[in-house]
Amino acid sequence: MRTTRVTVAALLAAAVLTLTACGTEPAKNSGVTQISGGQDAKKAATVLDRPFNKPELVLTDTTGKPWNLREQTKGKPTLIYFGYTNCPDVCPLTMSNVAVAKKNLPKEDQDNLRVVFVTTDPERDTPESLGAWLKAQDPSFIGLTGDFATIQAAARSLGIGIDPAKKEADGSVVSMHGAQVIAFSPKTDEGYVLYVEGTTVDDYAKDLPKLIKGENP
Repeated sequence: MRTTRVTVAALLAAAVLTLTACGTEPAKNSGVTQISGGQDAKKAATVLDRPFNKPELVLTDTTGKPWNLREQTKGKPTLIYFGYTNCPDVCPLTMSNVAVAKKNLPKEDQDNLRVVFVTTDPERDTPESLGAWLKAQDPSFIGLTGDFATIQAAARSLGIGIDPAKKEADGSVVSMHGAQVIAFSPKTDEGYVLYVEGTTVDDYAKDLPKLIKGENP
């Protein structure tokens, strides 16, 4: 059983088409397009032929202190996801799936794994609100907020498109963002595996032991 490899160029080109509509209420008639070309249906993981470089990103963590992504995750298996706390469905489900799968790991591996949630809605996601939301998922999860333009640039460097949150005519607030989870290797600090929306607890539970070692799932 093989793991599909896709090019970074293809992911970047598709980024504008991989936005998920989230809001205080699900957006009406909002289509979701996902990267799926050539992906093995039996595998949740997509191994990239050319890994992403880890963004040079310094934001504010849930304690209100500066947090340097490269420095704080150097040599650590790391999962990065861009989303926001007012999302009614995709974001909490993704974080919950990772949290449940993480609990199946040995204690040492749990402590070694870094899960980083970067908000796409920094105007509403303050360090305090972000911290409270993530604590309900897993207290060890790292939440980052800050300047939207900085966050957007970092996401785009990983082939993930995000748009500023906007208020609809019905009063709902909608945020368009890519739903990909990127796994970074502890060996190279490069993002070499991608997961899209729909990845299950079992998928993550099966792959995390290998990701922690920097191996292909």
